[in-house]
Amino acid sequence: MTSSRTSAKAARPAYVCDACGHQPPKWLGRCPECGEWGSVIESTVSVGVSGRVVSSRMPSEPARPISQISAAPARAVPSGVSELDRVLGGGLVPGAVVLLAGEPGVGKSTLLLDVAQQWATGAGTPSLVVSGEESVSQVRLRAERLGALHERLFLAAENDLGTVIGHLDAVKPGLLVLDSVQTVSAPGTEGVPGGVTQVRAVTAALVSIAKERGIATVLVGHVTKDGQVAGPRVLEHLVDVVLHFEGDKHSALRLVRGVKNRFGAADEVGCFEMHEGGISSLPDPSGLFLTRYQEPVPGTCVTVAMEGRRALVTEVQALIGAEVQGSPRRTVSGLDSARLAMVLAVLERRTKQIKLYNREVFAATVGGIRLTEPSADLAMALAVASGGLDLAMAPTLVAIGEVGLTGEIRRVSAIGRRLAEAARLGFRVALVPPGSLSGEAGAPKGMEVIEVGDLRSALQNAARASAEHSAR
Repeated sequence: MTSSRTSAKAARPAYVCDACGHQPPKWLGRCPECGEWGSVIESTVSVGVSGRVVSSRMPSEPARPISQISAAPARAVPSGVSELDRVLGGGLVPGAVVLLAGEPGVGKSTLLLDVAQQWATGAGTPSLVVSGEESVSQVRLRAERLGALHERLFLAAENDLGTVIGHLDAVKPGLLVLDSVQTVSAPGTEGVPGGVTQVRAVTAALVSIAKERGIATVLVGHVTKDGQVAGPRVLEHLVDVVLHFEGDKHSALRLVRGVKNRFGAADEVGCFEMHEGGISSLPDPSGLFLTRYQEPVPGTCVTVAMEGRRALVTEVQALIGAEVQGSPRRTVSGLDSARLAMVLAVLERRTKQIKLYNREVFAATVGGIRLTEPSADLAMALAVASGGLDLAMAPTLVAIGEVGLTGEIRRVSAIGRRLAEAARLGFRVALVPPGSLSGEAGAPKGMEVIEVGDLRSALQNAARASAEHSAR
């Protein structure tokens, strides 16, 4: 009698949503957490007996002093794609699992096919690309367009985890690219492909195999509507590196942003350019975000943004429309609309020079880059003031700083790297917050650095720099 009761307690029916992992107390037609219909399935949950003593077992490999352990197996191997290696911290580590997530059509498959070809060419071991979304013929056509053909680059189209492991046994690759992890199913695991249970099982199995055989593995992941990695949150904990592939479909610029990295910095950014021949690295992308004018044009100002550890010189443009009745529009592209609204309010209230309450304002960046950090506030304010006063800023002027509600200019991080990058590209005058150079090596050679305490002072110095440039 006691045995039957214990058995009943050990295994009881439970329910879990195969889309988000929520566990409702009973079966429901629609998941109350994610709203998905027909995703709640029955699962058997084993309940352990509390207080049970776990017996010790002999480890397969004894623990050793850390000084006797070699770090050579964990050394990164360059992938052949310089900007990706920059984000990864030097290259792909044998046995490491990388999750690359991005929106459909952004170029994930194109980038990884190039990586697989470069690996097959330079690493000396085969690379295997397993596609769960396309046929091998489709992948072959893309490889021809990219020039990514190599005798050690192997292709397979599979959706079964067991078959994928069979390909690993046959090819013995040094690099595995699985496109994508949501399309592969694990035999004997509940749920549909792409569901929480299946994605967790597939990823856990591939991580175990990668560590055991020393295979550098790249998993392609889908994203949700808000840009997060689709699937269970545990997916990001299982892998060693999480990368986000970002870019506007209407722009050639693509960014690979590190979110998690066990082998290097997690805040690095790699820049790429999409073109008809595929995708290529951009070691110096600043030229994409600037417009060269024959004559200075009102409504523009240049700032320096930080993408990870990389300083990017970026142009901000503003257009002030005519007076309108009712509520004027505030339209942005590549900027934070909330910060633009705040900058406009501060500019009108604290300077007393520009009336914007009844005029439409359009602001944008150049080249498809998106600026969300507060350091672009000063350039945004000067671009709006330049357009409103019809006063062109000096083309050698750069403005860096956060604008406060009282009109003060606040300090920002990495001012030394920002100024060095601006000086390298030929900018000679910089407006920065007070105290920015304290503790720094000083102003770059050939650059005049002017510390401005508030918006009024920034406008005065910008006007003086523009007048001096015009007088030359």
